[in-house]
This record gives sequence, C-alpha cells and structure tokens, in this order.
Amino acid sequence: MRWSGQELGVETTSALPGLAKLNNLVRSVQTPEFAGITFHEVLAKSALNRVPGQSVMPFGWTINPYRGCSHACFYCFARPTHTYLDLDAGKDFDSQLIVKVNVAEVLEKELAKASWGRHPVALGTNTDPYQRAEGKYRLMPGIIKALADSGTPFSILTKGTLLRRDLPLLAEVAQRVPVDLAMSIAIYDDELQQSIEPGTPTAAARLATVRAAADLGFDVGVFMMPILPYLTDTVDHLDLALSRIREAGASTVLFSTLYLKAGVKPWFMQWLSREHPELVERYTSMYADGTYAPKEYRKWLAARIRPMIREHGLERGTEDPATGGVRSSALGMLRDGYGERAELRKRAPEFVTTGLQVQPTLF
Repeated sequence: MRWSGQELGVETTSALPGLAKLNNLVRSVQTPEFAGITFHEVLAKSALNRVPGQSVMPFGWTINPYRGCSHACFYCFARPTHTYLDLDAGKDFDSQLIVKVNVAEVLEKELAKASWGRHPVALGTNTDPYQRAEGKYRLMPGIIKALADSGTPFSILTKGTLLRRDLPLLAEVAQRVPVDLAMSIAIYDDELQQSIEPGTPTAAARLATVRAAADLGFDVGVFMMPILPYLTDTVDHLDLALSRIREAGASTVLFSTLYLKAGVKPWFMQWLSREHPELVERYTSMYADGTYAPKEYRKWLAARIRPMIREHGLERGTEDPATGGVRSSALGMLRDGYGERAELRKRAPEFVTTGLQVQPTLF
C-alpha cells in the first residue's frame, strides 16, 4: 500500500488505553523530527464527514485527515474532540496525533458513488490539514486530486505554510473546480504569538504564504480568529494586522473574538494565569456565563474593526454557516451577511440553491 513505505521512526508498543477504541489502528510511531509527538496511524473507514447545518444550511461536508494538532494553540476549540479516545484536551491534543493514512483512497471511492452530489467540502474546520505532520505523510495532494477529479468544489483553511508546497497543484485544479483558500493569522505580536501558538509558523511566514497564493490568482481570505480581549483588540494591533494583511495581497478578512468551550477554558486559563495573571479576573468575569464574550464586548469590537477593514481596502469575509470554515465560492449565489446578492461563478451552475439567507458572522 502507498503508505507502507513511509519510514517515520521507531514503532512504539505503548499505545494509550483510550486508543483501544480505534479498532483500525495500524501502529503508533515516534520520530526524532517530531520530539515529544506520537503518531497513531489508522485506516479510515470514511473520509467525508456530514456536518448538521446551522438553521439556514441543511448540512456541510468536511474532511479531517488528522485528529489532534501540533500547532498547540491554547485556545483551539477542537481540543475536546480528543476526550472521545480518553485522551486529554490539553497536552495529549498537542502530542498524540491520529493520522488517517488511507484517507485519499477512501475519499476517492466515496466521491465515485452515484449518490455523491458534489457539495462543497471544507478542510481545516477542525484540525489543520497542513500542520507539520503533513510534511511527512503528504495526505493533501491525494485529497485535492480526488476532489478535483470528481468535480467537487472545496475550501482550505490553515495556519500551515506547508500549503505553499501544494499551490501549483491547487492552481491547476482551480481551473476545473472552485477552490477557496484562507489563512488563519490572528496574532501579529511575535512574542505573544509564539507563547499562545507555540507550534505555528510566524505571522510573517503565513503572510508570505498568502502572498504566494495571491500571486497565483487566488482571492485569499485571512481569518483573524480569535481576537483576544485586552491583548490583540487595541487599535495599534488591529491597524498593524490589517496593514500587513493588505500588503500580503489578501482580499477579505473575517474576525471573531475568543470562544472558550468548556473543555478548552481550563487549558487557556492555565496559559493566561502563567503569562498574563493581571487579566485572569477580567477573563473570568467575561466568560463566567458562557463560551462567548459578552454581547456588549462583541458589538464594541465590531464597531472598532469594521471601519478599519474598509479603510485598509479589504472586504469583510463570510464563513460557511454549516462548517465554520471558508464559504465556498460555489455557494456565491447565497446572500452575504449584509443581505447583498453575490454573483455565482459561471463554472459552477450545478450548485445553485435559492431562497437561503446566510447569517452574519458572529461579532
């Protein structure tokens, strides 16, 4: 099989107890290139995930070639997904990574079924498909080819500069199907970024990837998510961020404030207590009643950043309401968050759906 020749390092016999739930586990391996990380290789039974829609959209489709993420972002909303395997949402999420080594082959078979409707598929809505492990496993080229060969539009949201490796392939398949790209870059203070996102490339490296994609003709969006209260919501930080985004050639910006799910909050607050103890009381108060910052704060932030987005010659982006990722241009016929009619790409007439209204992105 294609993946059997990938020599990653030493096979380990110390699989964690929760992995017993993975009856498709092939092996667990470690390698000096990824110190402190264990890869648990599995044979995927399915590749496409159907995601229930949020009111206006009946459903969305995603692909997650990896589970867990070495980006190690303290605020990552996907952390609780690891608890299904009796792994913790903290360190295990960063270091015990599930790799679906046959995902491209399984996807190709699923897309070949007569029942597949060529609905837009989102990548990067849970864990990052271009995290460092992709440099070894190279799962994305097979996924991209399978989607394009089947006529399926897709979008990619990533923090990984490994995207640059596949830009020539993406430019080629974009001639056949709608392809939408977005880079997640929330923090433009290097010291803060390395503290709270220790496994990610620098903002400069990610912006260079935006430029490389824009130079190939892609309309690249930037996700400024999350904006951290009292840390990255200042006029100076937002102005710097938007200036650099514009200089990199991005076309749209999508923003939201910090979202703290129950399984994420303890991990984030541990970081905050260590790095910014002066803010613990404020955050505790802000997130005492739920996962979102108070509505008043979100309105205040929106009132601050929206005019700045326009001043920098950028457009406000819109996320997919079903997947939370990049909204596919194949759905361009849907109304955007301001109720203005968007033009449908002529090369994707089969994806026309009428009568739907996309809700504005959460502040």
